[in-house]
Amino acid sequence: MSGRTAPFSRFEWMIAWRYLRAKRAEGGVSVMTWISLVGITLAVFALIATLAVRSGFRDEFVDTILGANAHITIYQDEYETETGQTSRAITDYAERAERIAAVPGVTRAAPLIRAQILANLGGANAGVEVFGIAPEDLATVPRIAEPEEAWGHLDNFGDQTIAIGSGVARELGAGVGDRLRLISPNGVKTAFGTSPRTSVYEIGYIFTAGRYDIDRTRVYMPFAAAQTFFNREGAADEIEVFVEDPEAIEPMLMDLYAASGEGALIWTWRDASGAFLRALDVEDNVMFVILSILVLIAAMNIVSGLIMLVKNKGRDIGILRTIGLTEGSVLRIFFICGALTGTLGTLFGVILGCLFAIWIDPIFSAVNWIMGGGVWDPSIRGIYALPAKLEWPDVMSAVVLSLGLSFVVTIFPARRAARMNPVEALRYE
Repeated sequence: MSGRTAPFSRFEWMIAWRYLRAKRAEGGVSVMTWISLVGITLAVFALIATLAVRSGFRDEFVDTILGANAHITIYQDEYETETGQTSRAITDYAERAERIAAVPGVTRAAPLIRAQILANLGGANAGVEVFGIAPEDLATVPRIAEPEEAWGHLDNFGDQTIAIGSGVARELGAGVGDRLRLISPNGVKTAFGTSPRTSVYEIGYIFTAGRYDIDRTRVYMPFAAAQTFFNREGAADEIEVFVEDPEAIEPMLMDLYAASGEGALIWTWRDASGAFLRALDVEDNVMFVILSILVLIAAMNIVSGLIMLVKNKGRDIGILRTIGLTEGSVLRIFFICGALTGTLGTLFGVILGCLFAIWIDPIFSAVNWIMGGGVWDPSIRGIYALPAKLEWPDVMSAVVLSLGLSFVVTIFPARRAARMNPVEALRYE
């Protein structure tokens, strides 16, 4: 063979493919090729599956925060009343909520009563957090108005009828139509001190918001009834605000301060959950680095396989060089061997990873059944199931990482084959 040939010519692919299909007598090379292929496949699969679960968990967590809680909460700083007592009650809540709702980007602003009390049904007791809210305002809370599961109907909420989370109902053994006793330690003020206040309310609606801590503790009470029950006549504890774009609330804060009036304190959903979100970011970065190292280790198997292939094909390399094959052609032949293994492994890994993300629910159910249940504890995880969200940037980052490492590590044994002296290769043949 003489003259220059085009890079990656057909004969180079043919020789590389022949080398990859080692004969039985050269089974060691074939075994290393399969090990490299399986290693790359599993590493890419693990990377994509982890990235999908990471994205799904973050989206589910943020969605439950924004779907059942205020995006922004406005409190009142302490002030002294006419009687000389300190208070944080918002007495002009209606006017203040109206001004806040007029701020561009705000979809709703509603006064709220909030307190922790004891719930009782029969012989069962549970600590709950009561939210006093108007029925029309509760109907606009996404995770409550459109929950994952619900019993009863939200239209039943009002007057002496309340709504409770499914976790509260499970803890108390309650159902729609049952009468729940609520006990507040800060009740009726008498000449002998403050005595607990007890009232009975009918359960008209049971919801599952998707977060264990919400479903386990939350009870909604009509705003007017909550004012009476908690001695808040003519006042509210806070104003909850929902906005169009919760991810971009910082530009709105100055306008909200101006509309909230003197002494207002603003608490955003990022302030409430920022530590957890930052922990998720750190965990995401650490997991990506660890799994990238796993991909690198799998790619190093390609080096081992190619080194064995070069050693076993020394005679063939000498013959090819003798008949005129250039160093570049030899390098490309062995580069194709390694790159093809990395490419096929990446392809199979992407397919497995995507299938895992798409079919995660039946897969997780099967694992849970095999392990006898209890694999996922919502009281620890916060959400009820392992979520996964397949995002193409995550898939592409896994593909680029795997192919990049596979191509880079392949160059070194390929260069060793290209620089082999044909005389030395044939001397002992």
